[in-house]
Amino acid sequence: MAYARAVVRVGVEKRNRWRVRLEERIVRTLLFLCALVGIVTTFAIVLILATESVGFFEQVSLVEFLTGTVWTPTFANPSFGVLPLVTGTFLTTAIAMAVSGPVGLLTAIYLSEYASPRVRRVVKPTLEVLAGIPTVVYGYFALTFLTPLLQRFIPALEGFNALSAGLVMGIMILPTVASLSEDALYAVPNSLRYASLALGATRFQTVWGVVVPAAMSGISASFLLGISRAVGETMIVAIAAGQQPTFTFNPLRAIETMTAFIVRITMGDIPHGTVEYRTIFAVGLLLFVITLALNLASEAIRQRYKGARL
Repeated sequence: MAYARAVVRVGVEKRNRWRVRLEERIVRTLLFLCALVGIVTTFAIVLILATESVGFFEQVSLVEFLTGTVWTPTFANPSFGVLPLVTGTFLTTAIAMAVSGPVGLLTAIYLSEYASPRVRRVVKPTLEVLAGIPTVVYGYFALTFLTPLLQRFIPALEGFNALSAGLVMGIMILPTVASLSEDALYAVPNSLRYASLALGATRFQTVWGVVVPAAMSGISASFLLGISRAVGETMIVAIAAGQQPTFTFNPLRAIETMTAFIVRITMGDIPHGTVEYRTIFAVGLLLFVITLALNLASEAIRQRYKGARL
């Protein structure tokens, strides 16, 4: 009788182990397929951009594209210098990071080092609500509220300008920079803080001399992520910055970014397959290269600080 029970128990255990292994294989396969979807999608996007851009660069010189200062692809005498779009993109990005960078870092320091747990539980979710506001709302806010307000103090400010778009974009990016930086600061071991305070440092000195350097990899990553998001932002600049590809570094003038140009062309009546149509893929490929470079720089900085801590 005991032998029969043992046999039954062994059989049940084998079936359980087989079922567990089967479930693990199914889960592993599903996870692999999910990861594969992202990889295949990325390669498909790159392939489409590259193949369509080849047709563009067969008719337009790469040197002219990268160094020209006049961008009029839809004119009777077209010019294909992309620098006006690039400068417009980085101008609004610089303004946005000038707002979101310092404010986001200081907000993160307050939430991590000075705010009470109760205040932190209230302020952080409230701050992250800004990330849920549609970007088209930000765009019309910049156009209908911020620009008229700034024109009272800056009469030379045009109706469409890079300044308003950049400032509102900085408000939009603020939750990203603040949240990621706060997470990085909060993850710093308390032993570092206690050691600094035990040596006689003030709380302010501990924050800026110990905690912030220790969390610099996460802070740098948050800044680069904010830059990447600003470079790829579309609706705010399309609505508030204008659609004039002007080669200028003056934030008071109307400009056009790479993303705004893509939106404008795709909504127009440009015939499919023409060189004017292929400009959106060439600009998109350049935008992809820029964001890829930013992501690689973020990873390099993270690895550098990680190696320095080790």
